[in-house]
Amino acid sequence: MDLLEKIMARAKANLQRIVLPEGTEIRTLKAADIILKEKAAKLILIGNASEIKKLAAENELTHISEATIIDPDTDSKMGEYANLLFELRKSKGLTIEDATKLAKDPLYLGCLMIKNGDADGELAGARNTTGNVLRPAFQIVKTLPGIQVVSGAILMFTPAQQYGDNGLLVFADCAVNPNPTAAELAQIAVCTADTARILCGMEPRVAMLSFSTKGSAKHELVDKVVEATRVAKEMAPELAIEGELQADAALVPEIGQSKAPGSIIAGHANVLVFPDLQAGNIGYKMVERFSGAQAVGPILQGMAAPINDLSRGCSVDDIVKMITITANQAMK
Repeated sequence: MDLLEKIMARAKANLQRIVLPEGTEIRTLKAADIILKEKAAKLILIGNASEIKKLAAENELTHISEATIIDPDTDSKMGEYANLLFELRKSKGLTIEDATKLAKDPLYLGCLMIKNGDADGELAGARNTTGNVLRPAFQIVKTLPGIQVVSGAILMFTPAQQYGDNGLLVFADCAVNPNPTAAELAQIAVCTADTARILCGMEPRVAMLSFSTKGSAKHELVDKVVEATRVAKEMAPELAIEGELQADAALVPEIGQSKAPGSIIAGHANVLVFPDLQAGNIGYKMVERFSGAQAVGPILQGMAAPINDLSRGCSVDDIVKMITITANQAMK
């Protein structure tokens, strides 16, 4: 059984309540139908009930009736959600009138359901931008204690079995932070190690990537990675982490031992933390295209509850995978 099959099996064995704010988006509905058929999650669709049922009938989605449908215009708990939003944001100047309007926004409503204990995780982004998905998440669900930054991890299934854990590596941050500070980079490293443990069942061996290995180059960009490594070790003393390392030193045992002799990470890393978003995004896309690797994600990490963001170009299969991943994150 490969990892994605294991993720699906775990989702089936421990059903989580996943809210899909884009309940009238057809790819989302098709993915929801598959998930419900497989009994891999308890789904909550936000949207006009008549429109959802009409789309389901037109597309022969016979399992959508098993989902809970929340219509923001008619649901009996909307007053409760509006009051919750008002209490959370009144110190920022939000009025009860504004809270009542905002609570009807599906992206806000999904987060309010999580905050209220009515859902365990959320997946959106098939028709909304990342900014729109994350804004209510930051305002309502917020980040984990000790974490101020949300980041995006990519599961890389590569044909190069000699690297990572039989070809599986976790890359971050590939989606969110253009230029993280050293402190933010440290948080990204710790969160990505948790993702590797929770989703992949692997013991993370984290390499903090740079164009330098152990002082081979001097530059302020290298200094940031060195400082981030130090902070990450303070945050998670038990974590196996090394930096700064060049990519070949992180992955190839002979080069790792040559450039960083005695390191238990060099040449054996399965988690790669890139110094900034440009490097991470370019890196994962080049590996994907040049090696035929399968990239799954981005998987958002650092939130107090799992909230994941889709690409607007996502496929139905992408959404199915991300629902099961969100469910696995919620089990933590």
